[in-house]
Amino acid sequence: MDKIVKYRELIKNILTEYDQLVNQSPDHQSETCLVFDENHDHYLWLTVDWQEDKRLKSTHVHIRIKNNKIYIEEDWTEEGIANELLREGVPKEDIVLAFYDPETRKHTDFAIA
Repeated sequence: MDKIVKYRELIKNILTEYDQLVNQSPDHQSETCLVFDENHDHYLWLTVDWQEDKRLKSTHVHIRIKNNKIYIEEDWTEEGIANELLREGVPKEDIVLAFYDPETRKHTDFAIA
């Protein structure tokens, strides 16, 4: 299987599992959305809701595939999407913690860009 196709499937599966887990909680009342844009390789998991007359939107995870690597743009999960990807066999050299600035990325075990 082509590496990019494999990465797309892994990302979609991981985000779908998170979404299903959250929606099984009896305390969960907000609407969650999964957005999978394979044409531009952007993958999002977010929540939309209303609190009285105020609109609430939260992006929990934003991932994109760029230059044959997985860029984690935003990740508010407890365990971390990078750890999930590592468990699935994605090498550290193919994961970019893009929520860090490039200088800080040099001090992680993951790809800089």
